Amino acid sequence: MTPRPSSDDSPKKTGAKKKAAAEGKPTAKTPKTADAKTADAKKADKVGKSSKKTREADPLPAADSAPAFAGVQPGDRERLLSGTHHDPHGVLGAHPIPGGVAFRTFRPYALAVTVVTDELRAELQDDGDGFFSGLLPLRAVPSSYRLLVSYEGTVQDTEDAYRFLPAIGELDLHLFGEGRHEQLWQALGAEPMVHQGVAGTRFTVWAPNARGVRVVGTFNFWDGAAYPMRSLGSSGVWELFVPAIGDGELYKFDITRADGSHTLRADPMARRTEVPPKTSSIVTSSSYGWDDDTWMATRASRPVHEAPFSVYEIHLASWRPGLTYRQLADQLPSYVADLGFTHVELMPVAEHPFGGSWGYQVTGFYAPTARLGTPDDFKHLVDALHRAGIGVLMDWVPAHFPRDDWALAEFDGRPLYEHEDPQRAAHPDWGTLEFDYGRREVRNFLVANAVYWCEEFHIDGLRVDAVASMLYLDYSREPGQWTPNEHGGRENPDAVAFLQEMNATVYRRNPGVVTIAEESTAWDGVTRATDHIGPGGFGGLGFGLKWNMGWMHDSLDYAAHEPVYRKHHHHEMTFSMVYAYSENYVLPISHDEVVHGKRSLVSKMPGDWWQQRATLRAYLGFMWAHPGKQLLFMGQEFAQGAEWSETHGPDWWLLDPAYSAEPDHRGIRDLVRDLNTTYQREPALWERDTDPAGFTWIAGDAADDNVFAFLRHDADGNPLLAVSHFSPVVRHGYRLGVPDDIPAWHEILNTDTTRYGGSNVHNPDPVKPEPHPAHGRPASIQLTLPPLATVWLRPA
Repeated sequence: MTPRPSSDDSPKKTGAKKKAAAEGKPTAKTPKTADAKTADAKKADKVGKSSKKTREADPLPAADSAPAFAGVQPGDRERLLSGTHHDPHGVLGAHPIPGGVAFRTFRPYALAVTVVTDELRAELQDDGDGFFSGLLPLRAVPSSYRLLVSYEGTVQDTEDAYRFLPAIGELDLHLFGEGRHEQLWQALGAEPMVHQGVAGTRFTVWAPNARGVRVVGTFNFWDGAAYPMRSLGSSGVWELFVPAIGDGELYKFDITRADGSHTLRADPMARRTEVPPKTSSIVTSSSYGWDDDTWMATRASRPVHEAPFSVYEIHLASWRPGLTYRQLADQLPSYVADLGFTHVELMPVAEHPFGGSWGYQVTGFYAPTARLGTPDDFKHLVDALHRAGIGVLMDWVPAHFPRDDWALAEFDGRPLYEHEDPQRAAHPDWGTLEFDYGRREVRNFLVANAVYWCEEFHIDGLRVDAVASMLYLDYSREPGQWTPNEHGGRENPDAVAFLQEMNATVYRRNPGVVTIAEESTAWDGVTRATDHIGPGGFGGLGFGLKWNMGWMHDSLDYAAHEPVYRKHHHHEMTFSMVYAYSENYVLPISHDEVVHGKRSLVSKMPGDWWQQRATLRAYLGFMWAHPGKQLLFMGQEFAQGAEWSETHGPDWWLLDPAYSAEPDHRGIRDLVRDLNTTYQREPALWERDTDPAGFTWIAGDAADDNVFAFLRHDADGNPLLAVSHFSPVVRHGYRLGVPDDIPAWHEILNTDTTRYGGSNVHNPDPVKPEPHPAHGRPASIQLTLPPLATVWLRPA
């Protein structure tokens, strides 16, 4: 289903000349015309006259014996032609030999090549097949020289890529080999730079199983024959510095597999890509100037589990379809800030070929999707959100990757990023491949990627997708389809070690950043410190927060029942408090709950349209008061009736004043705004989310009444009373036990208020406790409970 790359239609060995002619490119068989020779001579003369005069290379006296052979040896020649040479710099370029300095270059389609030094210029001998060589009578290899490469009707004045030392340091290679290069994007990939005084781009790629690697792109007409890369020893890294190219150039790597076949691959470390379905990588460097210093300096001032944390989940491409990153920056921050959310969570923004995957099948782990703009455009969006006081979380997908033959799968001809064991490599649910977390370089690729998004794009948190599929060797596999670990268990110790390292590294390097696990099992210690060993023998995974999938399933199941049946499912709303403090939780109503036939949030609720909206309002009030942080997917804040679709996004027309039911939808959005505003104003609702002392049941067993009542407490012990009533009747004089040291309570939020679309049953006056025991307390109050509603009260 993945489209073929549009930029790969480069000339191969067969038909290359025909392709070159179609593009106006010179071919090697064209005879050298008088005009071309004249242009060549003029160009060489111009360069020679303008060259800086030095005496570093003196002409040698004529040798008595025959000069040494200056050309490329037959074995090297064949390997260069077939793309299997591991050290082209040892052959091409300038090298001292008996009798002077040999200059060798490989320039297919060239008519002639002239070497120009500070004091000499000489036309090289045409050795055929694009090879040119010559022996110049120099005492030493010149520190710099240029090549004049003549083609049909033109002469290129260029640096020789094969005169440069490696542009990547030994320390970079050492750290990568040990799996500890925390800023790997600065070592691998395409990096515009000035190297040995010359501007160009350094290309580096990890391909340890390759027989040879060549870089191809727009700068060489997608023919990499003349651009072989050198292997940097046992690191498995290949490198080439190409002078005079920079931002905007498209490129890929032509990799020669062990069997001699070739595969054309996008750069795993590419920081910018073409817009899908095109698949080329793009050379890029950032010129963005950040304006969020205040945000970055203060975001670590309070631990996230002791701070308000209310998240609006967004699929950027469909929130307002057609908007770019910069256009989103003009609209999204103000919308989110108006609704009072503290954070946005972006569904995956890393590049992916198939939009229908919503970004969860990533091919460009280091590149924001080009569908919405450039990497600097994405930085502008993050910056705008920060300036509006909104934190930015993003979904990060280190669990698997797609099998596209231009991306990571069998990248250099053998399993590389994926596990060698087919049972460990194939993801059973999504037709993708799982990473080999036990390989140091692969683990480094992923850990550095997490750091990259935080440091280069100022991301405030990573929600890690599909953690359970990483942790268990038997995830979605039948007996016989998986191999136990060395202890005979089902846990994947490599994945555990990877997640621990990722969390430890991100937290150490980026104060104020939070990591969040989408983990759907009862794995012990997801948010526990990595050095705290649990009963299973593993240290904690080190996440800051974990999605509470159990609460989500149980509470939605309860709300979906008709009120008359809810008393039989009462425990589904209370069970979450049995384990509420086993981890640091987020309560997620995410995109996964409003797609694939699950219906939108309001459509899950039973009854007529009024009851559906009332139940939704009561549910949201219960959710915002429950211990844990909140997450709500876009469109649910105004009770969208249809499921979400990535092709058209939220149904914004529901908020058009010309639509007759617009007040119903606006009322839900007004409630969400007030929930967030009141939530942030009341520390009892967030300050002790992870402390059992921050919660007390008042009525957790009122199943016949469909009532749930509890107290939340802030760090100073100040309470807030939350009462949720999931019956469609009014209950007058409903008695609830309360602390006897509070003189009066007043209502601060009621989901049945008229402007939310409710019936406006409320408690207008302060409610004073009476010396009437209830729920194990010496004092109690009597409330009027609205139908299908949640009310919050605080001390008057």
